[in-house]
Amino acid sequence: MSDLADLTARMRAFTEERDWGRFHDLKSLTLALTGEVGEVAELVQWLPASAAVDVPDERLRERLGEELADVLLYLVRLADVAGVDLAAEAARKLTVNESRFPPGEHRGVAPERH
Repeated sequence: MSDLADLTARMRAFTEERDWGRFHDLKSLTLALTGEVGEVAELVQWLPASAAVDVPDERLRERLGEELADVLLYLVRLADVAGVDLAAEAARKLTVNESRFPPGEHRGVAPERH
């Protein structure tokens, strides 16, 4: 079993043990995920760009870890509720991006938004 599959199973069990499934619909989980991403942004929003390259502050790194874990857990739960195989979709998307952005043409160049 992959780490992602294990997290999915643990999140599903965590939810079921607390009878929280009725709160875990697509909309509610999407909003919860968005809120957690906002908490990550809040931690770094006023850092100078140079300070955001490396996080030397141990407390900030700890808080980032906590908030990033929340993002991952909500994302895993959202994918589970939506019936999306997150690992397979991520691998597929990476394959698409590898073709879309060949290194010879895009090395050191930020991708354009489409």
